[in-house]
Amino acid sequence: MIATKKERTTADLLVECLEEEGVHYIFGIPGEENLAVMEALSRSKIEFITVRHEQGAAFMADIYGRLTGKAGVCMATLGPGATNLITGVADADCDGAPLVAISGQVGTDKMHITAHQYLDLRAMFEPITRRAYTVVRPDTMAEITRLAFKYAEREKPGATFIDLPVNISQMPVSDKDRPLKHKTILSEKALDEQIKAAADAISYAKSPVILAGSGVIRSHASKALTTFAETLKIPVINTMMAKGAIPFDNPYSLWTTGIPMNDYQTKVLEKASLVISIGYDIIEYSPAKWHSTNADIIHIDTMPADINKNYQPKIEVVGDIPDALARIMSQSARLQEPTYALKIRQRMIEEHNSYADDKAFPVKPQKALIDCRKVMDPGDIVISDVGANKVWIARHYNCYMPNSCIISNGFATMGIAVPGAIAAKLVYPNKKVLAITGDAGFMMNCQEFETAHRLGTNFVTLIFNDCSYGLIKWKQDMKYGHHHYVDFTNPDFVTFAKSVGAIGYRINSTEELLPTLEKAFKQTKPVIIDCPIDYRENLKLTEHLKELMKTLE
Repeated sequence: MIATKKERTTADLLVECLEEEGVHYIFGIPGEENLAVMEALSRSKIEFITVRHEQGAAFMADIYGRLTGKAGVCMATLGPGATNLITGVADADCDGAPLVAISGQVGTDKMHITAHQYLDLRAMFEPITRRAYTVVRPDTMAEITRLAFKYAEREKPGATFIDLPVNISQMPVSDKDRPLKHKTILSEKALDEQIKAAADAISYAKSPVILAGSGVIRSHASKALTTFAETLKIPVINTMMAKGAIPFDNPYSLWTTGIPMNDYQTKVLEKASLVISIGYDIIEYSPAKWHSTNADIIHIDTMPADINKNYQPKIEVVGDIPDALARIMSQSARLQEPTYALKIRQRMIEEHNSYADDKAFPVKPQKALIDCRKVMDPGDIVISDVGANKVWIARHYNCYMPNSCIISNGFATMGIAVPGAIAAKLVYPNKKVLAITGDAGFMMNCQEFETAHRLGTNFVTLIFNDCSYGLIKWKQDMKYGHHHYVDFTNPDFVTFAKSVGAIGYRINSTEELLPTLEKAFKQTKPVIIDCPIDYRENLKLTEHLKELMKTLE
């Protein structure tokens, strides 16, 4: 039965539920099978952001979730619309970003036969989400919506999926069918015996080091981590997804690990007698790449450790992270400065600063990122795309605050930067937002610049232009000494910018980059900066790090 115009429908109830969950934006594309939902949204305070590709919608919801801690919502129609969401949904799930994806579907009367555009979407989304649901009765809509948000926003967040058949969306619901209340569950506190065991191990450890992961950011534990490190004099290494968990200029910060090669941080981890992993997820940085068999591990997180033969903690402290750190700190005793780690840090600083005045052109990635840092305030936001640029951002874009540099490193998906920057600017309209992307990553979702212009989101995109899939070229050259199938041509990015209502600049000398960035952030439109990049530095870094590992003893 289809509801009359005056009756509330399942689609109306869904929108009421989304309002109860505090949803501000839905990113997506309308379709025939979600017409009833779009009609209901037209009467809602929720803003529907019409995008140009469903993958862009999922990435926007992904970054919205990472920045706010609340589930970002994306929506598509059935069939190809829903399958276009998959990459962004998988990225959110792997990166621990809360996200709820909603799709239309054929009517339940057609699911048992071959039907136009029908796919078993629930089966497709189940492997890449925490929960996937198909609504088969109108009176289950409220429960399913609450379940989707509950599992998306739990201690270890991720993606969930709701499949809404077109005939169910149009059916009437009764006055008894109302949204369930949004609830936030506070993390439990760790057991006293876990705290004592961790404190004892830390007190007697000869060379402890902290490995901070993305859970520190999600748990708002950055200040607690910084105090913990300063009080106990323990050096901190952060993963790519935990940049800013401790300010880079803190004397105990050893910056970011996770690039494909051994680096300064690798040597510190090799010499550690104890690794204190805090909010660390093994998907961020494989334990096989850093865990020395000589080092014990303390796992501190809101969730128990995952099973991995290279990650078997001696002690697990499971509970609220800031609370656990404060309690462990109060029972620990350490007075010795980490002399070796501090010497490593000084070498890192000297190497980083050596590029500050480099005028070579094309621009070296190290120099480009130093200039980016100069124009960005501590709380401003960089969204990194995936590719060779991500390696350089991890290594050379230093952060003072959490969530000031967003890197996809669980699923590590190209094409996230531009749609991600749109979401970041919607969340923080008064902050500078800078998308840094390779030319390959830019072209994967460049169509969303029309969305950016339409919304008036005046962020800046810096394209590292080398006319190739630079990271793959780098790896081919490392492995085989040559490369194949990675080079391409690009459109004129300045002309492209103008064609979508944005502003375009091209860098013709290294000296132009800093003033161009400053000028770009004064504009009221989105800006694209085409910057030729010298990726000969990729192989130079590989050789440098090989030699470095020999000298760091």
